[in-house]
Amino acid sequence: MKQLTNPRMDQCIGCQSCSLACARTVYKKISWNCTGIRIHSSGGLTSGFIADRCLACDPAPCTEVCPTAAFSGRRGGGVIFKKKLCIRCGNCADACPVDAVSRDREGNVYVCIHCGVCVDFCPQNCLEMREVAAVPEVQT
Repeated sequence: MKQLTNPRMDQCIGCQSCSLACARTVYKKISWNCTGIRIHSSGGLTSGFIADRCLACDPAPCTEVCPTAAFSGRRGGGVIFKKKLCIRCGNCADACPVDAVSRDREGNVYVCIHCGVCVDFCPQNCLEMREVAAVPEVQT
């Protein structure tokens, strides 16, 4: 199981290439507001940048509050998001402890699904997909 990590954010130049790649390929939109990874300044141009992304909680609080199962847990942490089941209630965004779930003006939900599309678009090599051991399911 792989998860998106951002081990070299000190090299980030804030170009938003990763965000636009996610928005365009995963969510079929062209907007910095419609993406699973959002880059912003950590306090000024000379202080660097931060990537807001899903940290692959296990269990993920967003899955526990979703009334329609649009959010479900992913083996090894993180979420599977089924957009067609989403009723735009916002419970997921409210429950996320790291603000990784975002919503646009219409209430549409965006979250990192750890697909890795953004990695290839980062010109500074700040992002990577890292292998993590999946926890075996308990047989009952």
